[in-house]
Amino acid sequence: MMAAVTASMRERTGRSLEDWVEEVRRAGLDPLDQKAVRAWLKDVHGVPQNSQWAIADAAARNAGWVRPDPDAYTDALYAGAKANLRPVHDAIIALAEGLGEDAHREGRSTYIPVVRRRQFVAVAPGPRNTVRVGFRFRTAPPEDERLSPATGFAQATHWLHLPADADEDDLRSLEPLLEAAYEQNA
Repeated sequence: MMAAVTASMRERTGRSLEDWVEEVRRAGLDPLDQKAVRAWLKDVHGVPQNSQWAIADAAARNAGWVRPDPDAYTDALYAGAKANLRPVHDAIIALAEGLGEDAHREGRSTYIPVVRRRQFVAVAPGPRNTVRVGFRFRTAPPEDERLSPATGFAQATHWLHLPADADEDDLRSLEPLLEAAYEQNA
């Protein structure tokens, strides 16, 4: 997607990506503060959202920023008081990635998605010492009393929360849900 946004940047914004990176520099913005760069692009220049993300990313990379790998994002999510949730997280990710060679995790600052062609599951620390597991279903999900509609979590349509002390049976019970989400997002 980023390549498509970059290729049509001049057409959509009147400037090339390189021109925008230079404009960010001239404006005196901190290119590592991508949120501030995106806000400036929107508020001052009316740049569309996908273009904002591409420009902010390019400006940060130009300033030496390197996107963390999924392990670094995961380490940050489960640092400190959330460290006890990491084993449950790792087990869920292993189950999801084990569904097929095309399933792989990516890194985000607030959750870890597992993607096939599309994101089909997202995992993150949840409330009250739980791990939040979000599923992206395109059709009705399998019956599971633990599922509820998701609100504002990754691309999830439904989610559930597993306690930090979830055991192997709890984790195995996720398999039908993971498989359904995996199949629906081919």
